[in-house]
Amino acid sequence: MPGNSFGTLFRITTWGESHGRAVGVVLDGCPAGLELKEDDIQKELDRRRPGQSRASTQREEKDRVEILSGIFEGKTTGTPISMLIWNRDADSSSYDLLRNRPRPGHADYAYQMKFGWRDHRGGGRSSARETVGRVAAGAVARKLLQERGIEVAAYVTELGGIRARIEPGDLARLRAAAEANPIRCPDQEAAVKMIEQLDAVRQEGDSLGGMVTIIARGVPPGLGDPVFDKLDADLAKGLMSLGAVKAVEIGAGLSCAGLRGSEMNDPFRMEGDKIVCDSNNAGGILGGISTGMDIICRIAVKPTPSIGKKQHTVDLETGRETEIEIKGRHDPAIPPRIVPVAEAMVAIVLADHLLRQKTARL
Repeated sequence: MPGNSFGTLFRITTWGESHGRAVGVVLDGCPAGLELKEDDIQKELDRRRPGQSRASTQREEKDRVEILSGIFEGKTTGTPISMLIWNRDADSSSYDLLRNRPRPGHADYAYQMKFGWRDHRGGGRSSARETVGRVAAGAVARKLLQERGIEVAAYVTELGGIRARIEPGDLARLRAAAEANPIRCPDQEAAVKMIEQLDAVRQEGDSLGGMVTIIARGVPPGLGDPVFDKLDADLAKGLMSLGAVKAVEIGAGLSCAGLRGSEMNDPFRMEGDKIVCDSNNAGGILGGISTGMDIICRIAVKPTPSIGKKQHTVDLETGRETEIEIKGRHDPAIPPRIVPVAEAMVAIVLADHLLRQKTARL
């Protein structure tokens, strides 16, 4: 099954299924000498871990990481880093009736048509459980970026049509404010309204979608390649590869279609000995290459497709139309739990391009 690897020099391969024995990742290309321990990985996995609040699935997974290779005496060796996370609380019984009945909004039907055979338990490889490996690899990428003074933070800016008002500022402060509530929204007033709406929708057996903003600060100018390997193109691919993401915006995003050139362009000026921009409609990227300004991405995340309402489908064995009512434990909204995953993907892309930049000039 192709499509399980991502990156050029800093390259990850995730493996495992939702209800298999374990999930994990192999990371190749991390330079030797980076100080790394399991706690660095664990603190990011803990942010993604299910069962922590009423805004997430109640599947009880501890998600304890085991680093199997690539680390010696607390530092990376330059060899592949293999990380494993056991599945401890998978309950496949509620999926037995779905073996031949594809769930609307899920990858069941598409996987069946492509491979002719699939693991139907929890969605198998198409499950969001796959992102555990991404977060583990992203934690390593984050450590590498921190060595260069680069930080990445994400937070929910919209849920179920409720929009937050968030002033740009210190990323550590924004991240801390987001982590202070189960919705991961720095606007505490908006977060309360989002939680109330989420509770109401869950009682109806339904789910909510939303928007997440990801900011990378301290990225030096010059990262990214022209034409096909543009930095924004790779960011878009990395973020769009997340199962629930249906759209990606960079900088002004969709709103640029309604602007004039004089409004869209970001004028340059000197700030001390640095060249900066008065605005950042480009989202920190011009011609596919970073400018040194904040890199700003936004992702549109669809509502969780596993809902308690009856839905129409087709039995793949008989060809007859039927109805299904999905049981099991599912997130009532994906945006809060996708926050650390989106951060991980942006960190992985930036780490890859940081290493690639070292080959760009003598």
